Amino acid sequence: MGLVRVDVEVSANDAARADVEFLVDSGAVYSVLPWRVWRALKLKPTRALKFSLADGTSVRRRVSECRFKYAGIEASSPVILGERKDEALLGTVTLETLGLVLNPFERTLKPMRMLLA
Repeated sequence: MGLVRVDVEVSANDAARADVEFLVDSGAVYSVLPWRVWRALKLKPTRALKFSLADGTSVRRRVSECRFKYAGIEASSPVILGERKDEALLGTVTLETLGLVLNPFERTLKPMRMLLA
């Protein structure tokens, strides 16, 4: 399967915004903002959490919250404050708050089928 990348606008408030190319990672729970982006947005960590990587190792990362805007849809989501070498990843929590799912066959983001049950 190929990689899926999307351009998303992120913001901390009305004044600070940035366009970021994210790798859509359906295996990641939270999204990751690169160090230079979250520093420019002046995001502040609210807590630190331990995460397991695909190879089984554990890392501790600080977490904050920011707004994501994609295809006219905007929502707030938790975000991992990446360290200097961390890449931008778009995780499932952010996708769900935006009401989107990954279509792996077309390599696109599609509206989620919303259930109220």
